[in-house]
Amino acid sequence: MRKPTAESLEMAKYIYAFINEYAPVHKTTSGHTLKNYQTSLALYLTFLEKEQNITPAKLSIDCFSLKYIEGWMKWTKESRGCSAQTCNIRLGALRTFMKYLSERNPAYLSAYELACTIPSMKVPKRKIDGLSKTAVKQLLEMPKLSTKTGRRDLAFMILLYSTAIRLDEALSLKMQDVHLDSQKPYISIIGKGHKRRTLYLMPKVVVHLKKYIEEYHGKAPEPGSYLFYSRNVGTSGKMTQAAIDKMLKKHAKAAHLLCAEVPIGLHAHQFRHAKASHWLEEGMNIVQISFLLGHEQLETTMVYLDVTTEDERKALATLEYEKDENISPKWKNSDGSLVDFCGIR
Repeated sequence: MRKPTAESLEMAKYIYAFINEYAPVHKTTSGHTLKNYQTSLALYLTFLEKEQNITPAKLSIDCFSLKYIEGWMKWTKESRGCSAQTCNIRLGALRTFMKYLSERNPAYLSAYELACTIPSMKVPKRKIDGLSKTAVKQLLEMPKLSTKTGRRDLAFMILLYSTAIRLDEALSLKMQDVHLDSQKPYISIIGKGHKRRTLYLMPKVVVHLKKYIEEYHGKAPEPGSYLFYSRNVGTSGKMTQAAIDKMLKKHAKAAHLLCAEVPIGLHAHQFRHAKASHWLEEGMNIVQISFLLGHEQLETTMVYLDVTTEDERKALATLEYEKDENISPKWKNSDGSLVDFCGIR
């Protein structure tokens, strides 16, 4: 077997550093996103090795050319049976890595720019299933307030719905991010791309959170403790998404017997979509909603809420006005495989 070249060793080091050092610190705190980066790069390397006969000694920037990336997209869809949406997610992860690569070695910039020209696959428009206000009301009545766990569940669901934050954002909250005694109580969220945003809390949320914190954290909480923590690990470990999913489905099953509008297969993201939809129904400007949701692009919010063409025109006009007026918004290698060579586990 040929020995790895200087370039192949450099590429392997970049891949390893991106997955294990750069992405967790500079890109995201989301376990799901980090897993996507790892899986996507592992699948790409597997494609190169199994379908294109690329060995560790042959690994180079040429392996990230249009020919290989387009072939990988086709292989992902046809051979692996992945949906167009999944293929686009994989492509996005690869582009993120290639951008990282180009920033560390300008010689790789042209490869990244070419990768950006590859069009995403067309995805059928799918409306996200939200929750009606009636369904939300019924769900919030399900936790048993006579139990400590029930009071925790209610506090979590109220926070999730009232702020429309992502599940990982809620689970990543630490006591130092929660400011309930301020003149205007708020939480500080670290969202996608490590971007921080401030979300103000309504009185009802504050009341439930204060009761929950005193019961679960005591009168002097540690600033570094997770707001919602794992009972098995303690305050240094956040609750798992699996635990939240189990909790929500338990309450949804019971609520569905009383209100057919509550989906039995409830998941956390439906609270986020429901609140965004309710904000829109109540007349909140789409620009403010976009900020509260933590969307980087207004167009993302448009698609997310299935906004009409007329609503989009009004929103874009408002956005231009706010820009003009400067109005602040309110808110290493044992078996010779490429995967092992690059240190992806």
